[in-house]
Amino acid sequence: MARFSAAALPFPTMFHQDDQPISLAIFCKVVDNFGDIGICWRLARQLRGEHGIEVTLWVDDLHSFRRIAPAVDPDAATQTVEGVRVRHWAGQDGVFAPRDVADIVIEFFGVDIPPGYIAAMARCEPRPVWINYEGLSAEAWVEGCHALPSMHPRLKLTKHFFFPGFTGKTGGLLRERGLVEARERFQGDPAAVAGFLRGLGVSDQEIGAFKVSLFCYPHAPVAELFDAWREDGRRIACLVPEGVAREQVAAFLGTDPVAGAGATRGALSVRVIPFMPQQDYDRLLWACDLNMVRGEDSWVRAQWAGRPFVWHIYPQDENLHHVKLRAFLEKYTGEAGHLRGLADFSLRWNGAREGYMDERADWTALWSSLQADLPAIAQRAAAWQASMLANGDLVSNLLNFARSLR
Repeated sequence: MARFSAAALPFPTMFHQDDQPISLAIFCKVVDNFGDIGICWRLARQLRGEHGIEVTLWVDDLHSFRRIAPAVDPDAATQTVEGVRVRHWAGQDGVFAPRDVADIVIEFFGVDIPPGYIAAMARCEPRPVWINYEGLSAEAWVEGCHALPSMHPRLKLTKHFFFPGFTGKTGGLLRERGLVEARERFQGDPAAVAGFLRGLGVSDQEIGAFKVSLFCYPHAPVAELFDAWREDGRRIACLVPEGVAREQVAAFLGTDPVAGAGATRGALSVRVIPFMPQQDYDRLLWACDLNMVRGEDSWVRAQWAGRPFVWHIYPQDENLHHVKLRAFLEKYTGEAGHLRGLADFSLRWNGAREGYMDERADWTALWSSLQADLPAIAQRAAAWQASMLANGDLVSNLLNFARSLR
């Protein structure tokens, strides 16, 4: 196991006189290649850039991190990227002193913080604020668990659960200052949209088509959907970041799916685009007519994009993710029968259509139904976004919660 130097985190453990924390540590282990680090990186950058907090981000997988933040050196033990101190979390063992502990300590998705760090937390006076940042869910129980305390079994420490969510009784959604305004400016400038897409290698013919961004897990029924799109009545351009659905994209292209590769079959053009930093991925979502997203980070960004989207949820044992998917669809689509095309397509895309597990999906019919819903989905997206804005932004809500615990 790696040994952590006590000099690694020099920030003092205190709040400003106005109760503004001056240091924060995030511990992240990468499970879903880009979802975990994607959320933590947005969180860290916003805390640093908008609130001036000294942030240390501990990450166990710097190679995945580099895919969304090209400035990251995957071989560096310590580095500073966009003002955030990034530490390679190479093991659990380590020696820490109270002066090494941040004002706020966040364990992302319940990861196990190094025992030595926790021991140092217990010796701090006053104690740091310890937060377990949980996954986003629309399930009803989240409101009741948000902000609940949990006492350490041996040490004089209390951890609090913090849930992002879709109501005012949760932590809300991650959203940077000025995000909506920046998106509206971009979407209102066709030349900027076209220029951005050309920079990704998208042809003018593809820019003029119905554009779909595709980001999914490998088990998604991509080939079946491609077949339906080939027979569509209008031109469709599917933009796929390099490495996504690799085998199925390669089969469609008939060649290695590297950035720049593309092919047209019937009404469908598939274009492989570079895997990109978060800011550019946001613009991709803003530029497309439909976004197919996965996990949590891109799912949240699709909601802020103001475009129709389909969510591919991270799979869990015993299909628990289907419960989470249904809870969101119920909240998003509203009353029974509303946006039925979106709901049916989403359930099938995730293998969650009860009663039809052994029946082959009719992707042509599912796609036709989803297309019919698109105008209503666009209206729903605008209303949904207004509702999410009313909940405030997650980072401000998190800092206000931390102040309330001092």
